[in-house]
Order: sequence, then C-alpha cells, then structure tokens
Amino acid sequence: MSVTDVTDLHEEFDGERLPPGQRKTSKFPVLSKGGTPDWDPETWEFTVTGAVEEELSFSWDEFCDLPTETQSQDFHCVTGWSKFDCEFTGVTFPALAEMAGVHDDAVHVMFSAMDDYTTNLPLDDCMREEVLFTYEFDGDRLPREHGGPLRVVTPHKYAYKGAKWVNRVEFLTEPERGYWEKRGYSNSANPWNEERYS
Repeated sequence: MSVTDVTDLHEEFDGERLPPGQRKTSKFPVLSKGGTPDWDPETWEFTVTGAVEEELSFSWDEFCDLPTETQSQDFHCVTGWSKFDCEFTGVTFPALAEMAGVHDDAVHVMFSAMDDYTTNLPLDDCMREEVLFTYEFDGDRLPREHGGPLRVVTPHKYAYKGAKWVNRVEFLTEPERGYWEKRGYSNSANPWNEERYS
C-alpha cells in the first residue's frame, strides 16, 4: 500500500512543521463537544447535498467501496497539541465533489455529524487532496472516540474543522458558520497564524 506524505504542508503556509503555540505529543487525546454517538452499519447513511448536479447518498458498504487514498498527515488541535505522522485512509474531498458535480455558484461547505456537530470551510479550502473523509487510522478502523466510523481530517487547519462522526456534506452558495464558529472560534483556523479565536 502506497502512502502519500503531506507532512511538508506547513511549507505552503511559510511556517515550521510545529505551528506556534503548539506542543508535540505522541498521544492522541480525545476531545469532543459531547458524548460519542452510537451507529449501526446497517442504517448509517452519508449524504452530499446542496449546490450540486447530483445529490449523493451512500450506505456504509457503498462508502467503503469508493476509491481511497492513504496519507501521512500532521494533526493540530486548537487546544495546543499536535500529533505528527498520522496515517489516515479515506476518500478525498475533491473525489466526492467530482462525483456530485459542484455548481459554479457554490462557495462554501458545511459538514454535519451524527452528534449534531457542524463546521464550515470555504470551498477552496476543501478542494485539496489532503482533506480526507477517513475511516482508518494507522491501518485500523478509526476508533469511535476519534470520530469513527467516519471523520474529516483537515491538516492545513485546526482539527475542529474536521468533523468527527461526519454523515453529511452540504455545498452552500452563501457562507454559514458551524457549531464552534458561532461560539467565537476562528472561522479561518490557520494554525501557522494562530487563528484560534475570532
């Protein structure tokens, strides 16, 4: 299995690999807005909606049958820790966007999750190969406490932009704010500029 290394992504943002104000950890702390939701692979559904040519719906088996990529990424939490060399396997955001056929007037994306969490990003920030819908971490199924069955990873942003337990993506023609963004967290969340709060 080939692994694409994107841990040099910091160079694009003119920063060191460890962003300012972060400390490196070998652990993978668990941070969530609430409890870990239950899920049933028989009834789980992932949807792509909004300003697209074709709205999509996948069962768990159907999602797992999509073409995948494995990447080595760094993971930066807004609370001040970073974990290097995380190996994530999943479906890239651009691949899903291509399947749905994004309208020209789409400018923004809202991710929604099984625990009612939401987070938003401009479409341009999502249309990167390293934005992954991942269901494997270091060769194993993504643990539920880390967002399994499926989460988004956004290595160029603080990790609250990567929704755990994600089950819906909506393409928007106007920007909207997600759960933490409405509560004072940065809308842009660039770790190398320490954009933690708005």
